[in-house]
Amino acid sequence: MKKLVISVGLMIGIGFTQVNAQNLSFGSKADANMSNFILTDIPGGKSEMKIGASLGGFVKYDIAEKFAIQPELLVHFKSSDSKDGSVKNNFEYWGLEIPVYAVGQWNAGSGRLYAGIGPYVGLGLSAKYTKGDIDLYDTETMQRLDFGGGAMIGYELGNGIQINAGYKIGLINAVHKDIPGDAVMLPQTMSLGVGFRF
Repeated sequence: MKKLVISVGLMIGIGFTQVNAQNLSFGSKADANMSNFILTDIPGGKSEMKIGASLGGFVKYDIAEKFAIQPELLVHFKSSDSKDGSVKNNFEYWGLEIPVYAVGQWNAGSGRLYAGIGPYVGLGLSAKYTKGDIDLYDTETMQRLDFGGGAMIGYELGNGIQINAGYKIGLINAVHKDIPGDAVMLPQTMSLGVGFRF
């Protein structure tokens, strides 16, 4: 997985060395998120959203006046309550995400409205129930790799400050493939945040 993340980063970096620097801009962003898992084939299982946060940066390449490509690198903390029958646990995990959005953008008032859609790849760093110290990635209960799709919408003021909202859903089962049974856990996240484009 580390090789995949490094390869994606290198391809993005090499690609941007071939573009017109005048069309490049950089930025930072931070958001509050709410996340949980969509569960199937887990009798009595339930996953409730709780609050987390993410922090990172982005590179934006304007291909045309109304179209851009925007890869991001985010470090996130996510939290949810999980319930299996009568047992309830708080679940917390840290990870990295690299979404790449195709962005449409339109002038609106003194700023710019934008919306994007695209895939993301994620790498889990730590996943634990707060009632225990066992890392669920180390025990191969959960998979570190995450892949899915996301969408975002936002508004950028004339000074570069952004307000944005987003949604991501994973397409890879978070339950490790070697765990017996048909249980499926797909992560989903909603976010609301701010950013600044230099």
